[in-house]
Amino acid sequence: MCRSGRSEKKGVVIAMGLKALSGSRVEKLKSSMMTSRSRMKLWMIRATTSVLLWTCIVQLTALGEMWGPRVLKGWPSCFSQDSSAAAAALDDKLAWSAPPRVLPPKSLGSEGYRVYKNNGYLMVSCNGGLNQMRAAICDMVAIARYLNVTLIVPELDKTSFWADPSEFEDIFDVDHFITSLRDEVRILKELPPRLKKRVEQGVFYSMPPISWSDISYYRNQILPLIQKYKVVHLNRTDARLANNGQPLEIQKLRCRVNFSALRFTSQIEELGRRVIRLLRQNGPFLVLHLRYEMDMLAFSGCTQGCNRDEVEELTRMRYAYPWWKEKIINSDLKRKDGLCPLTPEETALILRALDIDRNIQIYIAAGEIYGGERRMASLAAAYPRLVRKETLLESSDLRFFQNHSSQMAALDYLVSLESDIFVPTYDGNMAKVVEGHRRFLGFKKTIQLDRRLLVDLIDQYSKGSLSWDDFSSAVKESHTDRMGNPTNRLVIPDRPKEEDYFYANPQECLQPSSSYEPLSSSF
Repeated sequence: MCRSGRSEKKGVVIAMGLKALSGSRVEKLKSSMMTSRSRMKLWMIRATTSVLLWTCIVQLTALGEMWGPRVLKGWPSCFSQDSSAAAAALDDKLAWSAPPRVLPPKSLGSEGYRVYKNNGYLMVSCNGGLNQMRAAICDMVAIARYLNVTLIVPELDKTSFWADPSEFEDIFDVDHFITSLRDEVRILKELPPRLKKRVEQGVFYSMPPISWSDISYYRNQILPLIQKYKVVHLNRTDARLANNGQPLEIQKLRCRVNFSALRFTSQIEELGRRVIRLLRQNGPFLVLHLRYEMDMLAFSGCTQGCNRDEVEELTRMRYAYPWWKEKIINSDLKRKDGLCPLTPEETALILRALDIDRNIQIYIAAGEIYGGERRMASLAAAYPRLVRKETLLESSDLRFFQNHSSQMAALDYLVSLESDIFVPTYDGNMAKVVEGHRRFLGFKKTIQLDRRLLVDLIDQYSKGSLSWDDFSSAVKESHTDRMGNPTNRLVIPDRPKEEDYFYANPQECLQPSSSYEPLSSSF
C-alpha cells in the first residue's frame, strides 16, 4: 500500500512537471509568434510609407513645372514683379510710371495652367548695339515660348565697333528676367552640365536664322533641328522675327519682355533716377538723340559738313569693318533721300522752326559728337542749356561705365523715357525702341522728324528760296501728326525693311484708342 501510494504521488509530481514544462514552451512559442507578427507589421508599415512617399515625390516632380509658377505668384514680393515695381515707385517719386499694362494672356492647358514640354535648348548670341540686342532678346523669348524650348540667357555682342565687354547681368537684372517670365518660358543661366560639356566640345548646331521670318519658319525649320541636336545656337538675332502677321499672343509676349522683364540693373536704374532728379530740379527737359558719332557717319557714308580729312578718316573706317557691306556711298544723294542723320547745325534750325523754347534744358543722349565743339557751336548758340550725363554727374559716378557703351546707352535710355519731349535725329534702333516705349507709357511726345522733307526745306531756306516764317510754318505743318500720337502701323508685304518697325509702334499692346484704325497695308 505504501509503495502504491508513493508511486501515485510520484506520478502526480511527474505529470505536474511535464505540464509546467509544456506550458513554458507554449508561452515562449506564443511570445515568439507575437514578436514576429509585430516585426512583420512594422516592416509592412515602413514599406507602405516608402511607397507612398516615393509616389508623392514622383507626382510632385511631374507637376512642378505646371504648378511652380502659380504657387510662386502667391509668395512674397521677392517673387512678384508687380510688388517689386510698386516698392520701387514708393521708394522714389521718379520711378518709371506707366498706364495699365496690356500683358499677354496666359497660355493655359485644359487644367488651367501652363502646359510645358521641353523640346530642347536654345542658345542665342545677340549682335549690334544695346537697343538692337534688346529687341532681339524680346524676339528670342517669344520664339522659345512658341517652340516650347528652354532658353539660355542670351549672350551679348562683344565684337562690334563698340567692343563692350558687358555680360547680360551687367546691364539687365538677370534674376528678374528669369522669374518674371517663368509662367511663360523656362530660362536658365547656363546649360545643364552634360549638355554644357557637349557644347564646349563643339557638339551642337549653330546657324543664323533668316531675317524677318514668320513664326512658322521657326516651327517648321528650327524646331526639328532642336529636337534632333538637343541644342541649337542662333548666332545672329537682329530683325529675325517679322513685324506683322504673328499670333497675337506672340506680339504681346514681345511687349511683356520689352516693357516688364528687361529691367536694368539697380546700379543703372539708380543713376538714371539721379540724372532725372537733377534735370527736374531745373524744369522741363528735352532729350535730343543726336546720332552724329563717328561710327554712324562711317557706316552711313554721310559726310555733310565734314572737311576733307574727316571724309577720308570716315571712309577708311568704313572699309576697316568687313561686316559693313556698303562701301561706295554718295553722301549727297543719300542725304536727299532722307537716309542721313541730321547734322548738329541742321538740328538747331529744325528745333527753332518747331518753336522749341530757347531756355529749355536739352539733354544730349549720344556718345562723342564727331567734330566736337566746332560742330556743336550752332546748336549751343541756339540752345545754351545743353547738358550731358558727363556734365550732370561726377566722374566718379561714371567710372564703372567707362568703356562700356551699352551701359552708357542704358542710362540714356532711362532718361529718354522720362523726358518731356524726345527728338531723335536719325531713326536708328534706340530712336525706334524708345519711341515705342514712350507710346506704351501713354503716348508721350516724341517728334519723328521727316528727314527727307526737312533737308529739302533746309536747302531752300539756305539758298534764300524760303523766308524764315515760311520755312518755320512748313516744318511745323509737316510734323503736326508726327508727335508720337496713336497711329496705325504701316505694313508693306514682301518689303519688311521699308514698313514700320514693330517696336516703334507695338499697337497690339497699347491702350485702345478711337483715333486710329487697325493695321494698314500699303502695296
